[in-house]
Amino acid sequence: MQRKLRILISNVTNPWFNLATEDWIFHELEPDCQTLFLWRNTETVVIGHFQNPWVECKTDKMEEDGVYLARRQSGGGAVFHDLGNTNFTFLSPKEDYDQQANFQIIRHALKTLGIDAHLSGRNDMLVGEKKISGSAFKHKNDRCFHHGTLLVNANMSKLSDYLQPHPLKLAAKGIKSVRSRVANLVEFNPNVNHDIICQAIIASFCEYYGQDVAVEILDEAQLSQNPHLNKFYEKMADWHWRFGKTPEFTHQLETRFAWGIIDLRLNIEQAKIKEVTIFSDALDTQFIFALKEALLGQDYNLLTLTEVLQKLAQQNPAWKGYCADFIAFLKTEVKA
Repeated sequence: MQRKLRILISNVTNPWFNLATEDWIFHELEPDCQTLFLWRNTETVVIGHFQNPWVECKTDKMEEDGVYLARRQSGGGAVFHDLGNTNFTFLSPKEDYDQQANFQIIRHALKTLGIDAHLSGRNDMLVGEKKISGSAFKHKNDRCFHHGTLLVNANMSKLSDYLQPHPLKLAAKGIKSVRSRVANLVEFNPNVNHDIICQAIIASFCEYYGQDVAVEILDEAQLSQNPHLNKFYEKMADWHWRFGKTPEFTHQLETRFAWGIIDLRLNIEQAKIKEVTIFSDALDTQFIFALKEALLGQDYNLLTLTEVLQKLAQQNPAWKGYCADFIAFLKTEVKA
């Protein structure tokens, strides 16, 4: 039976929109057709479903530079996206899902551009010894999807800018990324760009399935017209999805103030402080007790912790100096 084909291209570079569109495709579109979605993001670090953003990337530098943080639904490691990346998503009915066919479509598209790519392991495509594409996968009862990224002309220097975390005392659960030797496709064909790659993939997709189909263009107007898509967008943009889904980890913060040594140990689960232990030689034990009680149950982010300390300073003017010192210290240690 010949399946219906559907091809979607996003003209939006907001990663939350594009990842929301992926979710919308996966959960809402009819599962009985083969769907291809092509998209790219402005500067973004995309982490896997079970990853810890504080371990994977410099969240403070990202915020300073206007770089997005996004968490995808699928697994895998952290990647940096910019407009030099072309991203692809295949949605298939479960009974027709063929991962190798998807790779074949991409490899054939690259072949038409004079680039000979081969598979490495289950997830990656290489040209020679250098990785040019990584993939991740998700399955549901009646449908499956396979998405990946192609390095077309990405700014490789940004990889080290944002994907090398600060040396915080973090003991984290979850999956850590493994870095690979990577290369841009322009190294193998200097004329390729996002539009050329997309057209090559579309042609390869239609050729493989023996059909031609009109391309549907997605833009931000879709958000106002489609409440289901908007629901997925709000989830992707929400702090509690991007940070709150982080697996359990601990953060030890240790420093010496003029008024005493503080060794603060936080157990964080779902980005909330679930346990607080404080070791200190400070003379004002009431402040230490109050600090422990105030931190418990709070969101693990700099704004919230700063507000907690400001409230403590208001409760007892004698603690104003302690709180000011602690806020200044947290600004160097808590990166979100």
